[in-house]
Amino acid sequence: MIKDNFYRDSIILTISNLTAGILRFMFSILLSKKLGAEGMGLYSLVMPIYDLFTCLICGGMVTAISKEASSYYEVNDYGNLNKTIHTALIFDLALSIVITIAVFIFSPYISTYIIKDQRTLYSLWVICPALIFVALSSIYKGYFYGISNVKVPAIIDIVEKTVRMAIILGIINFFALKNVTATVTATYVSLSIGELISFILLFLFYEKSKNKFKKIVKKTEGRAQLLFNILVVSFPLGLNGFLNTVISALSTLIIPGRLVYSGIEYTESLALIGKFSGMAMSIVFFPFIIVMSMATMLTPDISKSISKNDYKGLESRIKEVIKISFLLGVSTMIICLCSGDSLGKLFFDRYDLGLYIRLAALCAPFMYMSGSTFGILNGLGSQKALLINSVVISILELILLYILLGIPNINILGYGITLLVTSILSFLMNIISIKKSCYIHFSWGEILIDISLSIFLYFILKILQSTIPDTIFITKNIVIIATGFSLLLFSLILTKKSNRPKT
Repeated sequence: MIKDNFYRDSIILTISNLTAGILRFMFSILLSKKLGAEGMGLYSLVMPIYDLFTCLICGGMVTAISKEASSYYEVNDYGNLNKTIHTALIFDLALSIVITIAVFIFSPYISTYIIKDQRTLYSLWVICPALIFVALSSIYKGYFYGISNVKVPAIIDIVEKTVRMAIILGIINFFALKNVTATVTATYVSLSIGELISFILLFLFYEKSKNKFKKIVKKTEGRAQLLFNILVVSFPLGLNGFLNTVISALSTLIIPGRLVYSGIEYTESLALIGKFSGMAMSIVFFPFIIVMSMATMLTPDISKSISKNDYKGLESRIKEVIKISFLLGVSTMIICLCSGDSLGKLFFDRYDLGLYIRLAALCAPFMYMSGSTFGILNGLGSQKALLINSVVISILELILLYILLGIPNINILGYGITLLVTSILSFLMNIISIKKSCYIHFSWGEILIDISLSIFLYFILKILQSTIPDTIFITKNIVIIATGFSLLLFSLILTKKSNRPKT
């Protein structure tokens, strides 16, 4: 029965992540139409700052609350469960208010000297309330994950994304916004309103859930001890996320300056960032949602296998997840290599994205596998190795971006080259760390099958691309995408047949 509940919750989480991912993808398409390439570039400069302070306020809090809530819920200790949530809320509220006030005060400095574009000032101001809402929401999300009620945060996440799209459309159309600064600011207004709605809904569902619990007679622990239990889990995870977010933010913020150094005008550099980061990468890394869903499901599954000493099942699951991630990445790469121009036209109504889509697609197999290995290392309890690997990769990314983006003949293409190098190295470093904890071996027979299928699929898609007429443009692209992802199905079928025991 436990197993059934695990897969039930896993399926719910996967579907919700895919739905939210589709909405995020639709949101990026909507933004590209309303903001244009320059506006998308300006939008992408503010988001790392938001991510950085969000990570500082509530990094690791969802995981920590989930762990504590689960342990109390299992033994029906509802007193400590509710007291933990209340204590965490007070702590995160106080922390978020202090940081939010600091962000508001220093926004002029951040926009002028860090982002180096004063048009982002109003966007920084309007995201300040969102920092408080997202901090409090993280507590409630951790609570629902801990009591195995994943449907609530999943549904609310979908509602929030839908409302955000409606709000941004309403604001832009009602006020007839044309100015890039005003439109980007309106986009971040919709983010703050969306986070407020998400918080209100989570609060209401939490109050309803809390009231279902029986009255407790057990003596509860002190608030200081409960807070310590939370911080001892959240702090290492938050530190990992914060360091990586800092370096990632620095990487994003140096891009415009390095492109200008290479001889490109500032406005054009923002447009290039919007095309590559805001549009091309949205297409290439959309299926990555499936990998992250598997990584989330994998962490408790690995812990369960270790507790049962089922190392054979553990190794089999790890290989299976890495293989699926690889096949998803290869399928995505082949589709984008064959139809990069068409995909740019299909999703963003632009024919100038083909080069960027194909370049980003080269990273997909390694980026997808690397993403799955992060979940595996978390499940194995190798947070130290994960932290070291992440920081090394992030620093390397910062160095490569600084060097490559400043070379005139490379400029924005240096972004794609950096992604390729860092994703390969990240996967290799994580695999080495995984092998220190458990034995995994990949069959050369399966690898040859996958390579052969990939080459065959590439030529099939090339033939379809040239033979299906452009008059049925949407149908043509749907056929190519569906055929491309059939690689995953055929590979898994052939692998199972080859591994079937002989009678």
